[in-house]
Amino acid sequence: MRISTMAKTWLAALALAAGSSAWAGVQVTFDKPDDYSDVPFSSRDREQVLAGLANHFTWLGKSLPPGQDLRIEITDVDLAGREDPSRRGAFDVRVMTGRADWPRLRLRYTLEQHGKVIASGNAYLSDMSYLQHINRYSSNDALRYEKRMIDDWFKNTFGVRPQGRSSPVMSLQPREVQRR
Repeated sequence: MRISTMAKTWLAALALAAGSSAWAGVQVTFDKPDDYSDVPFSSRDREQVLAGLANHFTWLGKSLPPGQDLRIEITDVDLAGREDPSRRGAFDVRVMTGRADWPRLRLRYTLEQHGKVIASGNAYLSDMSYLQHINRYSSNDALRYEKRMIDDWFKNTFGVRPQGRSSPVMSLQPREVQRR
């Protein structure tokens, strides 16, 4: 039996999320990742993006009060910037202009405390002015704009301000910012 590269990517991200979420009370799943609006072309980079998002949600979940469990189902990802096919070579190049290329994320979430649902809903995260904010994540972190956006949503939704920073996703090709 042959398993597609995207299926392997999805399974690896789920395994990472499941392995770390059992300890932190956070479970992250990806609904139809093949249909996402914007994830990298390369399967290795796609896998790292999904694993990086799962890791960041798991890291944020450690700030929740004891006894709370968070389930997140990511239904769409649109990363900051756009991949420029004309600049592809050994690595994909993501170009950011600050126009209609802001990061977006769609998800469903359920927060439970001792088995009772205390919050749930659908969320549409976006940051139209992502290049204008001060960002506490390293410029070497390929998901720095997405992480900042997720931090804001987490703080506004659950009242928890993240302390420190999650592990950077550093193996993706750095993004190029074009200011006009």
